[in-house]
Amino acid sequence: MSGGGSTIWSGRLGRLVGVRRLLRVTVLGCVLALVAVLLPDSAPRAEQVSLVKMERSASVDVDPAVVWILAVGSDARPGENMSRTRADALQLIGMNTRTGAASAIGIPRDSWVPIPGHGSSRVNAALTYGGPELLGRTVGDLVGVQPDYVFVTKFPFFQRMVNAIGGIDVVNPAAFKDPILKPGGFRAGRIHLGGYQAMAYARIRKELPTGDFGRSAHQQVVLRGIHRKIRANADRAGFLENGVLSAIQHLRTDLPPAELFRLAQAVAQVEPAKVRTCVLPGSIGNVGGASVVLPSVATARRYGDDARRDATIERC
Repeated sequence: MSGGGSTIWSGRLGRLVGVRRLLRVTVLGCVLALVAVLLPDSAPRAEQVSLVKMERSASVDVDPAVVWILAVGSDARPGENMSRTRADALQLIGMNTRTGAASAIGIPRDSWVPIPGHGSSRVNAALTYGGPELLGRTVGDLVGVQPDYVFVTKFPFFQRMVNAIGGIDVVNPAAFKDPILKPGGFRAGRIHLGGYQAMAYARIRKELPTGDFGRSAHQQVVLRGIHRKIRANADRAGFLENGVLSAIQHLRTDLPPAELFRLAQAVAQVEPAKVRTCVLPGSIGNVGGASVVLPSVATARRYGDDARRDATIERC
């Protein structure tokens, strides 16, 4: 077959795969709607995931095709409210539904920032003071882009979800270990992570040369691994359906099914090759005898300016 014929065939095949995925996402939307209707609000559910919609200023100049989600890993212990304890992982993610591009801006959890109504403190304390809404506003004020949604999950549930998709494969840039979470450590290069390993990989800080900055970068490695795994298996029968049903059974949200469906579509449209990740830089400082991160506000605003309209960061 000639090169031109091969290109045409590849294009047709790509469109066919795209149509199949769109049909499956549509079916998932119907499943989502049915579950939301049939599952009584009073049904007892163990809250493991929370999705909160933020109120945004009408004056903010943002492309309507761009969706911003602040993804939060809560450090809640058993019996604690995950939406009112300190956040351990913070990633501001922008997705362009037209182009398939996405950016993740990692916010070191010890960043010392102003928290509306509460003076200045570590950014992760905002979740304790005012829940997901205050945390979203605090991060939005820092970067200059207010998130549309705040997504909070507990780490045990995160582990189960990673196990449910068969684990993930990532490329670890440098070997590291932790005497408590991972005594055997993680070797450099391509590695497979199950649920616990993915959690440990994303949470270890003290043994990393760059500390909180390195931990945030590792969280992005894990998120990209999860996204690649989902994209690679999206056409496998039952894969997405099982994931959606598992998540919604533990989800607390006021969003209607149609809006949840649109969010699922936004995630499904992101192309792995068009994902850019950056960690907000800064310096290590001391406030009241406590070690904190003093974030570069100028860089945070540049990231926000770059990504505000099309979810693309030009340079890190």
